[in-house]
Amino acid sequence: MRRSDHVTSRVIRSIRAVRLLRWMLISAGLGLVVVGPVSAGILVGINHTHWAINRFSVDGRSGLDTIGPWDGGGGGHFSVPGKWQSGMTVRVDWSTGVAFDPSPGFADWPKYLEWVEKVDAQTRHHTKNVAVPDYTNQPTCGLTVHFLPCDEIQVTTSCHRYGTPEYPIKTPLQLPEPQSCPVPPNSASAQGAPL
Repeated sequence: MRRSDHVTSRVIRSIRAVRLLRWMLISAGLGLVVVGPVSAGILVGINHTHWAINRFSVDGRSGLDTIGPWDGGGGGHFSVPGKWQSGMTVRVDWSTGVAFDPSPGFADWPKYLEWVEKVDAQTRHHTKNVAVPDYTNQPTCGLTVHFLPCDEIQVTTSCHRYGTPEYPIKTPLQLPEPQSCPVPPNSASAQGAPL
C-alpha cells in the first residue's frame, strides 16, 4: 500500500468515527436545541498541508481536534441554516505550526524554554471568511473544512465521504507546498494574533 493510500485511508476512518459519534449523540437524544430551521452535524477538518492544524473553529465553534499533516479529524457540533442563501459565508479561525518537534521534557528547564520559543516562532494564527457552496435540495451533514497550502480554505456541507466520487471537493490529500504564495490584497490572515 502506498503512503498516500494509507493516509487517505486514515482520513476516511477519522471522518467515519466522527460521523458515528454524531449518529450516537443524535440516537441518544443529546442533540442541541436550536431556534429556527437548521441542519445539525459535525465539524470536520481535512489538512492538505505539511503543517499541523493545532486548533480550528468555524463561527466560534471549536473543531476540538488537532489535525496532523495530510490527515483528517475534528469533532464538535456545527449546524447550517436549513435554507442556503446567496453570499453565505463562515468565519474559519485556525492556527498552524510545526508538526513533529518532540518536547525535550522539563528536566532541563532552559532547554525546554528554548524549545517552546522555537515552536511558538513557527506557529501562525489565521482568520478567513469562506463562501459556503449552494446546498439547496441536498442533505447536509455539518461542515467539512479543507485546509490547503497558502492558507487557502474550502468548505462543504456534503454528507458523502472525502475521496468518494460523489464528494464535491476533489483536491488530493497530499499537496506539495509551493515555493511562495500569492499575497491577496487586503488579506484577512492575521498572523500572530491570538485565537
